[in-house]
Amino acid sequence: MDALGDSSDTGRLIRIGSHVEMNDYVHIGAVESVTIGDRVLIASKVYITDHNHGSYGKGGIHSPAQVAPSQRQLVSLPVVIEDDVWLGEFVSVLPGVRIGKGSVVGTMSTVTRDIPPYSIAVGSPARVIKQFNFVTNMWEQV
Repeated sequence: MDALGDSSDTGRLIRIGSHVEMNDYVHIGAVESVTIGDRVLIASKVYITDHNHGSYGKGGIHSPAQVAPSQRQLVSLPVVIEDDVWLGEFVSVLPGVRIGKGSVVGTMSTVTRDIPPYSIAVGSPARVIKQFNFVTNMWEQV
């Protein structure tokens, strides 16, 4: 079931899976698509967005600096947060990001690129510092 109460994806901008725990002051902005999987834990003051006001060099496209930010064209890329992810306090997830299944994003991190499944990522911009090794059954530094 999605955030709007039925199982249809037609026209849905924000999809939230089952058993998601979301704390206070979570801000989700979507003009294209934000998908949150099952059993995701979202701490307080988390920001998730699929869009920016303007383009700042990605793909060689630059919005003019003399145009007010609120007047710049909205540019969007889908965000996917897979099952069993934990986003810590004050995390920001930016457009075009996929956070892999079972991953943890540490407090005050800014996710600007994909996080592979079963990883721990921290910092601004977030970078992977550990991954779960299913052979040793341990989180190991990378």
